Amino acid sequence: MNIALVLLTHNPDEPAGIERSIAALAAGLRELGHRSLIIAAGPAAADDGEDLLRLRSLTLPRPALEDDLTRLLADPAPVQNEIRRLLGRREVDLVCWVDAVWGLGYLSPAPAGTATALMVHVPRTDAALYRSLDHQPGRVLTVSAFMIEELAREGVDTSTWAVVPNALMHVVAPPSPSAREALRVRGPVRIVARAEPHKGIAELLRAHPAGLGRPVQIVLAEAGFEYWPGMQNDVVTECRELAAGLPGVEILPALPWQEVPGFLAEAAATIVSSTSPETFGNVAAEALSVSTPVVGYGLGHLPALTGPAGRMTALEDGPGVLWQGLTDLLCNQAAYHAASQHGPHQVADHAPAAVAKAFLAATTGASQ
Repeated sequence: MNIALVLLTHNPDEPAGIERSIAALAAGLRELGHRSLIIAAGPAAADDGEDLLRLRSLTLPRPALEDDLTRLLADPAPVQNEIRRLLGRREVDLVCWVDAVWGLGYLSPAPAGTATALMVHVPRTDAALYRSLDHQPGRVLTVSAFMIEELAREGVDTSTWAVVPNALMHVVAPPSPSAREALRVRGPVRIVARAEPHKGIAELLRAHPAGLGRPVQIVLAEAGFEYWPGMQNDVVTECRELAAGLPGVEILPALPWQEVPGFLAEAAATIVSSTSPETFGNVAAEALSVSTPVVGYGLGHLPALTGPAGRMTALEDGPGVLWQGLTDLLCNQAAYHAASQHGPHQVADHAPAAVAKAFLAATTGASQ
């Protein structure tokens, strides 16, 4: 099959969960012998690759706001026509709108006869979602049972939606048991997050305990989109100022996708401090894959994803309890190693080919 995934904000190594998940899905489809293309807005990047197609009719600023897209698509005809031409020329059998807005689900510019699917990665009940659904995509996909339940609570009919989880594109071997024990005793706490206020990094830094006794290394990355002008710069500036007054705390720049699992593998544990629900939890999944335990708030899909490999606390108890949960886990050798050993089992079904099979089963009824 020829399959196209439309996500305007997609860039190689974009520090964002949806972009990473789509790259992994595309890789899994190729592994199964299918042709998978990603269609994105300009500008082109040096490392785009032959399967990333850039629209000539649409170039996004960096970072882009949803208002920018609304303005640029005041007349959507040029973009719609270009996408239809691309899909027709490439003889695409199935096109997947990766988001209601950034994936153009609300326009659904597919040539007649082309099968369509819509992905819903984040909770939204706005006009864009309902316009996307009005186009009657062949299947609606989301990333977790939490999303099915959350949107149903908001009045959306999710009874025919299918869950296709995110895949882990880069896998490295977990540390040996002896190396893991050394990390438990003196390894750093490592955190990877996008520069968004709801990731809770500033609040976590304000609650940093004076007696932690080990390094805290935080990768804070700016993506190609934000919710209001200057959002990411404000988050990075605030976190750097907070970290400057804390011994052993570093704010690090973004990492290439393939380096994230190895970075997390050499951590004693990671913290997911998001104050709004994680609809999937890419960073948590990558940590689990390398046997690094996850401490976080018990929101969204995170408790189900981490299972016995995680330690969840209540959001209302605040970030101080996250640090306490981390300390308690690191101080309990048996509990720590039990959590560590569970990690890879929690994400054993998240290989790209396995997720691609689930995608095909949901969208075409085929398993490969």
